Amino acid sequence: MKTKKEVEEASGITLNHFAEDTSSTGRSKNGYVFQEMELQDGEQEDCGKGSPVANKEIYDSQIQISASDPDCSGFGLLNTTRKYVKPMNFQEEVRAHRDLDGFLAQASILLDEKAATLDDVLRRMLTHVVEDGHGSCDADEVMNSLFTDAGGKEFNVHLLSETIQGVTATSTGIRYQQSWLCILSNVRSLQRRHVCIARLERPQNWGVNCCEARYVILILAPPRTKSTKTAIELGRTFATMFSDISFRQKLLEAKSEEEFKQELVCQRQQLSIANEKQEEEEVDNSDPRKGKALQCKDFLKAGKGVYDDLRRRLPLYPSDFTDGITGKDRCLLKYTTTAIFLYIAILLPAIAFGSLNDESTRGEIDVQKTIVGQSIGGVIYSLFAGSPLVIPLTTAPLAIFISVIRGICDDYDLDFDAFYACIGLWNSLFLILGGLFNVSLLMKLFKRSTEEVIALFISIAFVGDAVKGTIKIFQHYYHAPTFATTNSTALLLQINELLEKANNQTGTSPGNHNGTVSPPEHALISLPESLVLCTRERPVLCLLLMLGTLWLGYALYLIKRSPYLNAKIREVVSDCALPISVVIFSFIGSYLFIDIQLPQFSVHDGPIFNFPPFDKLSSMNTLSAFGLGFLLALLIFIDQNIVISLTHVPEHKLLKGTAFHWDLMLTGFINILMSCLGLPWMHAAFPHSSLHARQLAKVEQHVENGHLYSTIVSVKETRLTSLAANILIGLSAFMLPIPLQWIPKPVLYGLFLYIAATSLDGNQMVDRMALLLKEQTSYPPTHYVRRVPQRKVHYFTALQMIQLIILCAFGMYPLPYMKMVFPLLMILLVPVRTSLLPRVIEAKYLDIMDAQHM
Repeated sequence: MKTKKEVEEASGITLNHFAEDTSSTGRSKNGYVFQEMELQDGEQEDCGKGSPVANKEIYDSQIQISASDPDCSGFGLLNTTRKYVKPMNFQEEVRAHRDLDGFLAQASILLDEKAATLDDVLRRMLTHVVEDGHGSCDADEVMNSLFTDAGGKEFNVHLLSETIQGVTATSTGIRYQQSWLCILSNVRSLQRRHVCIARLERPQNWGVNCCEARYVILILAPPRTKSTKTAIELGRTFATMFSDISFRQKLLEAKSEEEFKQELVCQRQQLSIANEKQEEEEVDNSDPRKGKALQCKDFLKAGKGVYDDLRRRLPLYPSDFTDGITGKDRCLLKYTTTAIFLYIAILLPAIAFGSLNDESTRGEIDVQKTIVGQSIGGVIYSLFAGSPLVIPLTTAPLAIFISVIRGICDDYDLDFDAFYACIGLWNSLFLILGGLFNVSLLMKLFKRSTEEVIALFISIAFVGDAVKGTIKIFQHYYHAPTFATTNSTALLLQINELLEKANNQTGTSPGNHNGTVSPPEHALISLPESLVLCTRERPVLCLLLMLGTLWLGYALYLIKRSPYLNAKIREVVSDCALPISVVIFSFIGSYLFIDIQLPQFSVHDGPIFNFPPFDKLSSMNTLSAFGLGFLLALLIFIDQNIVISLTHVPEHKLLKGTAFHWDLMLTGFINILMSCLGLPWMHAAFPHSSLHARQLAKVEQHVENGHLYSTIVSVKETRLTSLAANILIGLSAFMLPIPLQWIPKPVLYGLFLYIAATSLDGNQMVDRMALLLKEQTSYPPTHYVRRVPQRKVHYFTALQMIQLIILCAFGMYPLPYMKMVFPLLMILLVPVRTSLLPRVIEAKYLDIMDAQHM
């Protein structure tokens, strides 16, 4: 048995030859089972230095099919030959362009083929070639050449003789590109080459390494021809083109043969661009997380980071508005559903945090101001930010910070508006200086594990806010009595009557100086049902509304992975999962249960903008605001940069690059405006930004080792969705108090749970925490499971959990002043990862588990 070898990621195309000697009863229904015979139980072959991918060698092996006894019926010998085929270089090899031109001149294309089995698909393709007049051939002869059984009854090992398939060699083994298959055949009766491409109506399962077949490329060629015109060379051309996942996604959207051909031409142009790698390197250099090591002199180049961001990003600015609107690849429906999703996902947290600010500041910053501030800041960020997919919000940490400021103002008798604005201006100054002096380069020190700890803390904070809000509702309505009338005079009269009646029954009637009757000592008096309402149905209904919003939203979010309805409807329903859930459960709570009064947020009448009276602050007050402004800037700096980093992960395949320095400076400018107008501060928010990128993504699904995986093909990097959502939020200020007050608070809490649940997708720390509860046989074949000892993986996960617990202890502790040092605690996670963890776990294992993308 071959040993497993760790290799660096490499990609290529494999050519498979098969020949059989004797008969077997192992014929496959779909005629494509050779990988299943070679790689039992889904275990794929790893490749190292001596692999076909690395050295282009040919391996021959004899595999016993069904029995160890040669005399036994069903026994056979299968000769397998694998050969690495180098992808076609469209920049240098002229034959690639000639092959495609020849195909376009006499194209044989089948769109949305309904045949399910491989045999039926191939016969339909052969028939189509003949009907188009592109050639004449005997279908039976060609089918005999395609399979190893040669069509004989006594030779029924029905396997494809020669194929080309895309593979990627990673540390976990070989991963096949399962959505396309190139089949080759040399036919003696042919005089010239023929190519036929079939796009199947739905993916078909044709074996363990071809579980999601959507495209079949049939290459037919005469056996004796020029070396550059063989079936293998022609197969190289088309296999190289189909190995691009984004190209395959575009072909799915082609509605006619002409559009299909046009996509082929565009793909050839893309592959022929000579400076493509240079452009990718330039984008990589724009990311402060990459490139050369951090040096002190990098912080002294004032304005260089902002200048580089604007120089690189401004030429792409017009495309941020036109992508998906003009041209063939239009995504109007996708944009519409994403804008609706963002509108709900931004508006409801704005209402929730506005209500929290309203309670903590006693109306100084309320829901209306939060909504207006969100609209103003969101529109500015959407128009001018270098990362338009990032969503700015006022967040829970900022709401806590504002409540602490209100407490300081009460303790020291300070004017809240002036002190709040002074802190905001100091904070904005630090953010602008941080952008000018390239402080975002410190992101080089933040590893993936550190970012995931902070991201998971934010998700837990959303859950904590929902749970605390629900507990308050239970404490207020489930245990405390609620009187049937709000008329205090009538209420006191009825209580006095009850007390007099109780005193008369005991024979004593002591009174007091207020004219009210005092009950006898240790007497128990029961209030009648007409006076006290039973309100336990309120918290129970609130709990059901919160959990129902979570359940329906998450169920609709996962519908895209189900077989129900068609793909387009599933995608739309999944994109609108949150709005649908919020509308339905708001209707249930506010209309179907109209007799049950649910908790709602309050709305105040008064001016929206408050201009701060700075003359009420002394010099000492201004100096104290300096320290608080620095802590606030530290909090916004960490959250802002980590959110941008989590949004621009390699898995999202964003192409326009980042603008860390400019975005940090822009956040400072926005918060200057927020401070002077008395509106809540804001910064980039997680997980809204990552969810925004996923909403705009085109996804391809594939099956590997029995697990269904989703791979992002491309993401539309547009400003239109966030711009439209924030404009709608501004218009929502006119919907206060009605109809926005029809959204009960429990639905807002359900939204928090939904956001927390959906943000866990792709968090490697969560995946590793799940391993602690699984048996070892069910571990997924991830890179860290294969390359890191199991004990080290669990040690690393446990250390991350300890960091998370410490963050939660400080970030959620009831003492407000302790929360002020929370930003410093997040900074301390960096030396813990770089200095402390390498003493416990070897650095090579830490680097593997911290890899951005494997």
